[in-house]
Amino acid sequence: MSDVYAARRARLRDRCAAAGNAAALVSRPANVRYLAGGALPGAVLLLGPDEDTLLCPRTPVGAADGRLDERLRLIVLPTATGDPAVAAAGILVRSGVESLAVEEHHLTVARHRAIGSVAPRLRLADLGCAVEQQRIVKDEEEIGCLRIAAEIADQALGELLESILVGRTERHLALELERRLVDHGAAGPAFPTNVATGPNSGRYGHHPSDRRVEEGDFLTVSLGADYRGYRCLIGRTFVIGSSPADWQIELYELVFSAQRAGREALVPSAGYRDVDRAARQPLEAAGYAEGLPPRTGHGVGLEIDEDPQLAPAAMGKLDACVPVTVGPGVHLPGRGGVRIDDTLVVRPEADGGPELLTITTKELLAL
Repeated sequence: MSDVYAARRARLRDRCAAAGNAAALVSRPANVRYLAGGALPGAVLLLGPDEDTLLCPRTPVGAADGRLDERLRLIVLPTATGDPAVAAAGILVRSGVESLAVEEHHLTVARHRAIGSVAPRLRLADLGCAVEQQRIVKDEEEIGCLRIAAEIADQALGELLESILVGRTERHLALELERRLVDHGAAGPAFPTNVATGPNSGRYGHHPSDRRVEEGDFLTVSLGADYRGYRCLIGRTFVIGSSPADWQIELYELVFSAQRAGREALVPSAGYRDVDRAARQPLEAAGYAEGLPPRTGHGVGLEIDEDPQLAPAAMGKLDACVPVTVGPGVHLPGRGGVRIDDTLVVRPEADGGPELLTITTKELLAL
């Protein structure tokens, strides 16, 4: 894997050199991990003209998140109050480097000023989202981690469905799901697990409450596992009781057809907004345009919410080996609703089309 991380850093270094910057300072944690193989809390990565250095604050605890590339030079600051970003600027001053690209979208104003105070002649440029853009297309090692994360989430959800649900609170079920994720090998949940019942079901942005599951409820569940830093998402909707009502069947079939249309649109070169439109159009045609979520999917990886964004105004086209979620939903105020989410990897038709990672059934089960 050291060669993989070195190649990623080389690509970024070439991009910086083309923009006239001799060095780059990466401070966003997910980006540090992507380029270094791991990250200690508070670490920054300095890509210099001669060598790459990981600078870490002196902390009494904290193991590396991931497995650090052994080719990196590691510097642990002598004091707990030392700022690795400022220390990196000091290294460049001593080496005579004149320009540095920084992640302005992550660097605080105070930190930016501190760098300028120790290196007043160092020209600072914006690295922008160069690393995030590199991260969009995943290699097979990364996709393998996402595949395992999805398997863990499927296992946790499957076990919950075999238990007694009536009378238990949304909050209790969410906590149980997160425990099961860890039991099956996850480092933890990929994001705060969401369980919604009855009138809360299908609502975008809902947080688990103390409402108890009742007969006849829609139950929506959204969860994901963190496996070696890579995060997935699965969302499903079920009915509590012996059989669903007619309106529940009708709404579920509508959302399912929209989600299927979004999944089928995941082909290389498809526009981001075209995928969103494919999933959104059936819901709008049925009269549910008002209140739909602002997007129907997004990228996943070292963060649960990455580019690309599958939204009406999103610009850009999909590449192969890009993992995304597709999850349209409808919520009827006071009644409840349906959300169905999957994590998939964009693949060309010759390779079988989009690869579905989250395989828990999408049949409307009565629990």
